Amino acid sequence: MDEYLSSNRELWDEWADLHVGTDFYDVEGFRRGDIRIRDFEIREVGDVAGRDLLHLQCHFGLDTLSWARLGARVTGADFSARGIAHARQLAEEVGIEATFVHSDLYSLPGELEGDFDVVYTSRGVIPWLPDLRRWAEVIAHFLRPGGIFYIAEGHPVMWVFDDDDGQTELRVRYAYFEKPEPLRFPVVGSYADPSARVKKDVEYAWAHSLGSVVTSLAQAGLRIDFLHEHPFVEWPVPFAEEREPGFWYLREDQDGEVPLSFSLKATKPAH
Repeated sequence: MDEYLSSNRELWDEWADLHVGTDFYDVEGFRRGDIRIRDFEIREVGDVAGRDLLHLQCHFGLDTLSWARLGARVTGADFSARGIAHARQLAEEVGIEATFVHSDLYSLPGELEGDFDVVYTSRGVIPWLPDLRRWAEVIAHFLRPGGIFYIAEGHPVMWVFDDDDGQTELRVRYAYFEKPEPLRFPVVGSYADPSARVKKDVEYAWAHSLGSVVTSLAQAGLRIDFLHEHPFVEWPVPFAEEREPGFWYLREDQDGEVPLSFSLKATKPAH
């Protein structure tokens, strides 16, 4: 696993340097005051004013700093040194107080002290993790009694479909259930800029079923408050079309409907 994770870390270092300048992330818009948390996330998480929030797998901090603009005291953590460097720089530029920690998720309990009212993560993060049981344990470790965990993520059903360019039909290509070895994908630029030149030529990802997500959190001692499945995904995929800004739904020529993303909220019991 160390080999795969190390390779992915090198890729994300490259992507962090690339992403801060892309239209996809629109850092200039953020500097002008944008908040990048979706309206449905704000509704589902609730008021964060005055609350301590930990953002796992925070990349270069746009969402982390957005929660700060909503009133939270924020800490972000990521395994990419370049991502954390950009996050710290951006926080300084926009004058937002935030803590950013460079750490592999699984090692974070040894790198960060304290606990939090909210642990948050979202959008394209679970497939980079080989071990959801340990992931859930880390979440539970950092939550205060009565604190909440929230995730908004691509649905595991969505990940099974062929997403090669030009593939508009729903064709199952990838595993839904966990496998010991990761899936291997050629790197073509970045999801934020497919035309960019990137040195790393492969990325590794792990399949996780929705049952594994829920069970891992439950076994870590968290109570599942809700699991919502959504007909949209928040990034472009070939078999979906953008019907409203930032939200892609199955193409209208598809028959039927499948979930493309989910959101989940869980609570650490107070006793």
